[in-house]
Amino acid sequence: MAKRGSNIYKRKDGRFEGRVSVGYRENGSIRYKSVYARTLAEVKQKMAELYAVGQEKPVSSLKLTVRDAAEQWLISAKLRVKPSSYANYLSIVSKHILPILGSIRMTDLTASRMNAFIMQKLQHGRLSGKGGLSAKSVRDIMTVFRSISVYVSKEYGIREVHFAMPKSEQKSVEVLTAAERRKLEQYLTSNPDRTNLAVLLCMFTGLRVGELCGLRWEDIDLENGLLSVNRTVQRVNRGGTSEVIIGTPKSRTSVRTIPIPEFLIPLLAKFRNNPAAYLVTGTAKPTEPRTMQNRFQRILKACSVRKVNFHMLRHTYATVCVENGFDPKTLSELLGHADAGITLNRYVHSSLQMKKKYVSRLQLTA
Repeated sequence: MAKRGSNIYKRKDGRFEGRVSVGYRENGSIRYKSVYARTLAEVKQKMAELYAVGQEKPVSSLKLTVRDAAEQWLISAKLRVKPSSYANYLSIVSKHILPILGSIRMTDLTASRMNAFIMQKLQHGRLSGKGGLSAKSVRDIMTVFRSISVYVSKEYGIREVHFAMPKSEQKSVEVLTAAERRKLEQYLTSNPDRTNLAVLLCMFTGLRVGELCGLRWEDIDLENGLLSVNRTVQRVNRGGTSEVIIGTPKSRTSVRTIPIPEFLIPLLAKFRNNPAAYLVTGTAKPTEPRTMQNRFQRILKACSVRKVNFHMLRHTYATVCVENGFDPKTLSELLGHADAGITLNRYVHSSLQMKKKYVSRLQLTA
C-alpha cells in the first residue's frame, strides 16, 4: 500500500486506510485500530473521531516512544488548532524531532539528553546539513516538544521532561524611512492598479499580507470609510505538498474593523467591484501571499527603495501611528493584537529623529 501521511495508506481497492494507536499488547508492541474511507479527507476525519472518543490506556507507559507520543499529540492538536498551525507542528515533528528522538522511550529522556539535542540543533540543525539553526527556530522546536511532554504527563502519568530553552535575542526590526515612504507613496499613487492600491492600503491600515489577500469588496464600506478583516489567505504545506487555504484571521482579536484614511476613499472607488470579488485580483479567486510578496519586491525596485519584506509595511505603519500621537490601546486594536504590550514591544520602533524630538522638550526647571 502507498503511504499518504502519518499512518495513512492507499489500498489496492482504492480506499484509504488510517491506523490509530490504541495502546499496547502484552509483549510491548503497539496495538492499532484501522478505519477506512473513499477519500483522504474522510479517513483523516474518522481517525480524529476515533481518537476523540477515547483511546485505551497503554498496558505499560514504559514502552511509549517519542514517536508514539508525538503521533498521538498531533491527532489531539489537529482537533483544536488551525490547519496552518497543524501543518507547522507536523513539519517540526517530522523534520526535527522524530529523526533524532523518535525511537527513544519517553521515560528514558533526561535533561542532559534534551540539552544535548538542543545543542545539536544549534550547531548542526539545518536540514541542508550546512550549519545550525537560530535560537528562535530551536525555541520553536522545543515549544512543540514541551507540549508533547505535557500531553504525555497528563495521559500516561510520565513526568514532564525538563530542559533549558536556548536564549533568543529579539532582533531589531527596521522600518521604512520618511524618504523611502515618500518614494513608495509617489510611485503607488502615480501608477494606479489593483496591486499598487493594495500595497498603499497596507501602508495606511497595517494589514498583514494574508489579510490583504483575503480582503473582498464586501468587506470595504466606502460610504463610512471602514474595512473589516474577516479572513486570511495562507499557503499551507501538507506532507510535502502545499495548498492555498482561505480561513479565519490569526486570532480572535485579528477580526476587526479599521477606519480608512480619507484620501484613499476615491482611489478605492475607482476599482470598486462585485462585492464577492477579492480586492487584489478583482475576481472570485484570491491571490496568495507569496505572489504578493514577489510583486512588492518589483515595486520596491521600480521606485528605488531598498529590498525589505512585505511585513515591514506593518511595522512602519505602527511606528508612524505612534509618531502621530496614537495611544497604545487604539493602535493595538487597529493592528489586531490581544494587548498593547505586544504592539509596543514588537511593532513600535523609535527612530533617532523621534528621540531627539522628545529630548528637545527637556528644559531646566524654572
